[in-house]
Amino acid sequence: MNRSESKKEQIKIGVISDTHGMLRPEATEALDGVDLIIHAGDIGNPAILKQLEQIAPVVPVRGNMDSTDWAHNLEKTSIVEKNKTVIYVIHDLSRMDLEPAAAKINVVISGHSHKPSISKHNGVLYLNPGSAGPRRFSLPVSVALLYLRKDSIDAEIVKLKNS
Repeated sequence: MNRSESKKEQIKIGVISDTHGMLRPEATEALDGVDLIIHAGDIGNPAILKQLEQIAPVVPVRGNMDSTDWAHNLEKTSIVEKNKTVIYVIHDLSRMDLEPAAAKINVVISGHSHKPSISKHNGVLYLNPGSAGPRRFSLPVSVALLYLRKDSIDAEIVKLKNS
């Protein structure tokens, strides 16, 4: 098997949220080499999306703090399909108005809480990358990586150094 074939068997997605207008160099470094970036809202500034697009295509959703004119064109939710995996993206998980397992969704990505977490419920992987922007309280500053393979879906939280 050559390199291009093995790459097609795995898609690496960078997941970031709650940048609030601040894109740390450690975050862009952690996302380097991903095939796609999902921003789960509270972007804070359209320049953040332009910077992320230098790394990979970006799928953003609007967060509760994305209320100025530039953000009005952003969707509140998004569905991404990659490698036969259906990913539902929403900023605030408490606003989700569907049952992911019944809707045949494999992964739910959210932000808002600033608390990084990975869990599984009813066969659905729930991923919150935490906040990559300004530090809040004693919560870590982090992003996440989502790995879509032929037979598995895995995620990891990446705590950012020097932050």
